[in-house]
Amino acid sequence: MALHPSISARLSLIEGLPSWRETFGDPALQQRLREYRTWEPSPTLPSANTRHESAPGPHGPVPVRIYRPASAPQRPRPALVWVHGGGWISGDLDSNEADWTAREVCARADAVVVSVDYRLAVDGVTYPVPHDDVVAAVRWVRDNSAVLGIDPGRITVGGGSAGANLAAGAVLRLRDDDGRLPAALVLAYPVMHAALPALSPELAEALAKLPRMVRILAEDVVVMTADYLGDTPDAHGYAMPADGVLDGLCPTLLLDAEYDGLRASSEAFAAALRASGVPLRHVTVPGVLHGFLSLPASLEPVDRALTVLAQTVTTTRPVDVDVLPQLPARHRS
Repeated sequence: MALHPSISARLSLIEGLPSWRETFGDPALQQRLREYRTWEPSPTLPSANTRHESAPGPHGPVPVRIYRPASAPQRPRPALVWVHGGGWISGDLDSNEADWTAREVCARADAVVVSVDYRLAVDGVTYPVPHDDVVAAVRWVRDNSAVLGIDPGRITVGGGSAGANLAAGAVLRLRDDDGRLPAALVLAYPVMHAALPALSPELAEALAKLPRMVRILAEDVVVMTADYLGDTPDAHGYAMPADGVLDGLCPTLLLDAEYDGLRASSEAFAAALRASGVPLRHVTVPGVLHGFLSLPASLEPVDRALTVLAQTVTTTRPVDVDVLPQLPARHRS
């Protein structure tokens, strides 16, 4: 499928820019990047009751923002612990991927959403600090489910991009340390490998036509993961879940973007999940780039992806019915 026209129309704003990491560090290029990234929220962006709390963690309190349905009766609800992306070095609770996704899932799933403000891998912070923060937040939600109005048996953990990495790593850690798993795991366009697996020829050809700014290349992944890992060994595969033992993992939903180099990591991870017998639903969202959950739900592919995500939170298993158009078989794992 062609790139969605609303996305394609904006690519001229970033034509000629270097990689997102280089642009991120150059104040002279920031205005063009901000313009490209500025989307008006969906006209029907759901309202929610929100409040801020903090979860105790080994590196200090971990801020979280709790979203509850605005007019819902007080009864135990399913929950999503959500972890934003940003290459481990950017993003916060107010970023689109954090706030918009939380509001949409809160309304669509009639669920409590807890968004995690983990410490970023900047100023000397490396693994395991962001990982520990997410583990602490999930444990806090689980242990305080009664106060939060959450059904403890219907907690889903999920995230986007680097946040998906952190979500998966946290779930592996909780399996091993506590012997307890969430009901489901949701991974949107994740990075699971320290070195990006090879792209299929079809995907490589499609991405080669796009501006460098929206292409995540193998060298970008090496730099990103090096920033996150630092010098700390990843003995258990918690930092890079592709290196972990996946046996016994909870049901998992993988949401990929059609035009995303990280699909190579996600597809390889999907194959590893299947080989380990993990119940899996793997959907490629057509016509979108990496990070599509930062876009408004008024874009049809984003709306449909949010529907899949919300249904997984509601049912606490990957949905059985296809909601998105499927790509030709050669584009799926």
